Amino acid sequence: MKTNGGRRRIRALCWSQRAWRGAGMAQKKYLQAKLTQFLREDRIQLWKPPYTDENKKVGLALKDLAKKYSDKLECCENEVEKIIEEIRCKAIERGTGNENYRTTGIATIEVFLPPRLKKDRKNLLETRLLITGRELRSKIAETFGFQENYIKIVINKKQLQLGKTLEEQGVAHNVKAMVLELKQSEEDVRKNFQLEEEEQNEAELKEKQIQRTKRGLEILAQRAAETVVDPEMTPYLDIANQTGRSIRIPASERKALMLAMGYHEKGRAFLKRKEYGIALPCLLDADKYFCECCRELLDTVDNYAVLQLDIVWCYFRLEQLECLDDAEKKLNLAQKCFKNCYGENHQRLVHIKGNCGKEKVLFLRLYLLQGIRNYHSGNDVEACEYLNKARQLLKELYIDPSKVDNLLQLGFTAQEARLGLRACDGNVDHAATHITNRREELAQIRKEEKEKKRRRLESIRCLKGMGYSTHAAQQALHAASGNLDEALKILLSNPQMWWLNDSNPETDNRQESPSQENIDQLVYMGFDALVAEAALRVFRGNVQLAAQTLAHNGGSLPPDLPLSPEDSLSPPATSPSDSAGTSSASTDEDMETEAVNEILEDIPEHEEDYLDSTLEDEEMIIAEYLSYVENMKSATKKN
Repeated sequence: MKTNGGRRRIRALCWSQRAWRGAGMAQKKYLQAKLTQFLREDRIQLWKPPYTDENKKVGLALKDLAKKYSDKLECCENEVEKIIEEIRCKAIERGTGNENYRTTGIATIEVFLPPRLKKDRKNLLETRLLITGRELRSKIAETFGFQENYIKIVINKKQLQLGKTLEEQGVAHNVKAMVLELKQSEEDVRKNFQLEEEEQNEAELKEKQIQRTKRGLEILAQRAAETVVDPEMTPYLDIANQTGRSIRIPASERKALMLAMGYHEKGRAFLKRKEYGIALPCLLDADKYFCECCRELLDTVDNYAVLQLDIVWCYFRLEQLECLDDAEKKLNLAQKCFKNCYGENHQRLVHIKGNCGKEKVLFLRLYLLQGIRNYHSGNDVEACEYLNKARQLLKELYIDPSKVDNLLQLGFTAQEARLGLRACDGNVDHAATHITNRREELAQIRKEEKEKKRRRLESIRCLKGMGYSTHAAQQALHAASGNLDEALKILLSNPQMWWLNDSNPETDNRQESPSQENIDQLVYMGFDALVAEAALRVFRGNVQLAAQTLAHNGGSLPPDLPLSPEDSLSPPATSPSDSAGTSSASTDEDMETEAVNEILEDIPEHEEDYLDSTLEDEEMIIAEYLSYVENMKSATKKN
């Protein structure tokens, strides 16, 4: 889509008890996944004797089970026993909830709270499924101490719709709900009133920002769908291929694709600012609109694959990866899309762009997320394999800072330098040539695209000068692939297209009856007086259109043409009360301009911005998770 210091490293020399505590949540999730695996393999039902007695208390056999599994894992027996007990309690809670749902219809929802909260982040909430999304949000806010208007709820990878019931939105018993905060507080409670007020103001600004994002994208998508905007005067979005040239998209899918890509770009802007709670709703909206596009289209562009990576990354950075039940499916889908788009071993990509060095960044992120997901699922062998693949790519993508400085001195940007060096395997001279050539190619493409749009606008103006509306001219030119003569033939053969009027009162030229002067003009051209009068009524006094239509149809009107202005689809005349709204209309226009500009600010100028990364975050996370995997077997056993 287009519009106009030192690195922190994690070292793990030994696996002390302190290091174990530092690994914290990641290690606990690994053990939970591994122990759950063992329990399934051994077909052990913790909620039944001998692991649970008749009073639902823990049985003595659980200690023997913990001993068996701690020996198998070579880790602390007390830690294993504690986690098995948590799994047992959760199984009992789930069983109780299932029985309660069967008898009363009251469902249980597993609520995942934001990371900043010190209390248990997984909590159960009972509710009926006939309540609305607004009522559920209110209940969650009241139960867990949030301000209702400053949270969003995500269920089944979709934002909860406030006006619909849970049942209508597919919310079921035992579903997972994630709470996103719009405010950025790091404290549980603010006692100072001024700070509380600042928090509220910040949350209100975030909510307004989200609403402006939606409005701005809708405006830009509509402009793109109409394809009649003046690029010199009106901001718009365009869809380009991997070389930077605009591509034609079927009208039925263009708006959905534009909204999908727009929400994705906005979400990526929030990701860059590490505002993950606001980024996720944008990314999920992008996913929703991409799903409205045909499968063939999604298989030919890499945008959809990149979006899947961004969604999983966002869940991971929110420390809520377990809320994303289909993380593996999304990552596999991304891998499949990359293969379809880039070709086996990237040969299609190399053929189009001459290299695949920059796209390796995407595969590094893919392998890293696959490694993390496998680790959290207890698959340490697969996790190690993917993490090592990510580490190897990290080495290949490393950029010498001095080489970036050399390119900066030549007048290139840091982003151009990173992308150029990765495309040219770190060769500074080749990178400089590559960047220069790419600049020249894009300048030529922009010049050609600008000329193409200028010709189209000129053709539209020409047809409008003949009396046709902008929308009629647009449709005719689209059907004629931009050929003005063919478009005119289409309009003459389909005079009913004249009723595709603009929603502008100034274009409404309806008359009570044609003037005698206009009738005489048509009679002078050789047309019958009665037919001339009827044609002028149909075309509201437009002599040129009436004459063209009569001449094209042998002196008569087509039989399927309405013979009175009342039959047309044009908008009603402006009433006096409409003029009273001029001030509010002006205000709305200003708000729309603000919304559009806010979107455009976040859409990067460089078409390969999504491939540019310093990889500093990835480097730390790779080292962190490799340390977990590599030191697991050497963990000190504590009895």
